[in-house]
Amino acid sequence: MTKGILGRKVGMTQIFTEQGELIPVTVVQAEPNVVLQKKTMENDGYEAIQVGFADKKEVRANKPAKGHAAKANTNPKRFIREFRNVKLDDYEVGQELSVEVFSAGDVVDVTGVSKGKGFQGSIKRHNQARGPMSHGSRYHRGPGSMGASAEPARVMKGKKLPGRMGGETTTIQNLEIVKVDAERNLLLIKGNVPGPRKSFVKVTSAVKAN
Repeated sequence: MTKGILGRKVGMTQIFTEQGELIPVTVVQAEPNVVLQKKTMENDGYEAIQVGFADKKEVRANKPAKGHAAKANTNPKRFIREFRNVKLDDYEVGQELSVEVFSAGDVVDVTGVSKGKGFQGSIKRHNQARGPMSHGSRYHRGPGSMGASAEPARVMKGKKLPGRMGGETTTIQNLEIVKVDAERNLLLIKGNVPGPRKSFVKVTSAVKAN
C-alpha cells in the first residue's frame, strides 16, 4: 500500500553518519496533513484519499473551499493532492497525518514543480552541442537544421527549439529517507528534490523500489 505526505522544501544541508560518511540531504517540512476527503469506488469510480497541507488565508478561500474544509473540521488548504492505492479503512476525514508515516531507510518518490529558468536557447534547454566558435563558422549556438526544404517543407512537430524551460511537474524516484524528525515535522531525504526553496512537494512510497 502507498504511504504519502505533503510538505514544503526547506533547502539542502549535509549530515554525517556514525561511520563518518557525509550525506547531502534535502530538508522537507511536513507539518501535520489533514485528510479532507475519501474517494470511493461507488461515488467517484476510484479509491483515494484527498490530503491538504498549509492553511490558506481566509480572504483567499472561496465559499466551496471553505465548505469542503469544514467537513474535515479544518481550514482551507493551499496544497491539496490525492493518494491512490491506499487502504481507506485506515483513514478518516479530518485525521492528521505526520512524518511518522515514514521511517529512516524508506525509499520514496518526490514530486514537485521544477525551477523556472525562463526563455532559454537549445544548448541550455536541450543539452545540444555548439558549433565552432572561430571566425567565419557562421554557426555558434543556433538550434541547427530545421529539416528538409523540399519535403515536408515545414518544421516537424517535436523539433527541439529554444523556449520556456523549467516550471514543470517533475518526479525524482527512489530517494532514501535518512532521518525522520517527528518533533519538528521534518524529513531528511538523501539527494536533491525538484523545485526551489519554500515550494510544495509530494512524498510517496517509491513505485519502483526493489
